[in-house]
Amino acid sequence: MNDMSSPVALTKKDFESNQDVRWCPGCGDYAILAQIQKLLPTLGIPRENFAFISGIGCSSRFPYYMETYGMHSIHGRAPAIASGLKLARPDLSVWVVTGDGDALAIGGNHFIHAMRRNVDLKVILLNNRIYGLTKGQYSPTSEMGKKTKSTPLGSIDRPFSPVALALGAGATFVARSVDTDLPHLSAVLARAAAHKGTAFVEILQNCIVFNDGAYSTLTDKATRDDARVILEDGKPLVFGKARDRGIRLRGMEPEVVTLGEGGVAESELVVHDEKAAHSGLAFFLSQFDTPDLPVPLGVFRSVRNDSYDELNAQLHADTRAKKGDGCLTDLLHSGETWTIG
Repeated sequence: MNDMSSPVALTKKDFESNQDVRWCPGCGDYAILAQIQKLLPTLGIPRENFAFISGIGCSSRFPYYMETYGMHSIHGRAPAIASGLKLARPDLSVWVVTGDGDALAIGGNHFIHAMRRNVDLKVILLNNRIYGLTKGQYSPTSEMGKKTKSTPLGSIDRPFSPVALALGAGATFVARSVDTDLPHLSAVLARAAAHKGTAFVEILQNCIVFNDGAYSTLTDKATRDDARVILEDGKPLVFGKARDRGIRLRGMEPEVVTLGEGGVAESELVVHDEKAAHSGLAFFLSQFDTPDLPVPLGVFRSVRNDSYDELNAQLHADTRAKKGDGCLTDLLHSGETWTIG
């Protein structure tokens, strides 16, 4: 007889649903799904205490493929629904899976307020810089000049930086990874899962059908080492295939330097501090982009502040201590009432 009081060791397979996964062959969603299914058994949380909430889009099919509780909700509103769920059931591990169109266009307002409130959610944004489900319209992260079915002459919108937006809204954990670097993606997701408060992860992702090559300079072996810098807390910003390039400040402007050239030493480089009291350095890094500067990957910011659900629980406890348990009937009859004829 099994000891029902003993925790059951879970595996990746326990989090795989019986649904056929229907993304396009070669889509990065497969890798992201697999990494999350591998991560969850390591967290020591019962499977029934996970919930995945999504909006609309390719990424938002995610809950179907997870053997957990979940909800495929309406466009852009996943953060609001997830926030309500977390407040009602603080014991749950609540995850939001969204895309660049879902989170930053239709759901832009909900995204901002989820970041500033610091509800204990894990928000995973799959950014392929295109609307894939609706066949290739430009999204809020499409680059200027992008020609799509809805911008045949080229987009004249300036794109959002999801990382900069999250930092500007006050997020306490902000990170970025890429779907093709599985060890890095796995490590970033694990950091997000361990964070108390809103943990935001942007995953740069290719759309093989409607935006193929969206991040090719960051993923191709020939160019990636010079096109990206891996953020490591407390370490200088060094990058390049030979690890001989770095970022130095010239006044308030960043510049790329070669170590040893002209006497440049590693001690002159910017040192990453993900726990800085202010988010200025993280925001500074969020502005980096090719071809002038390498794209940062890793944890931009990780600080501990009271989460919204913790504050809400304390508020309720304090009020109950002062006034005792409430009565709904008394509340409904406590103010002025009137009869509508």
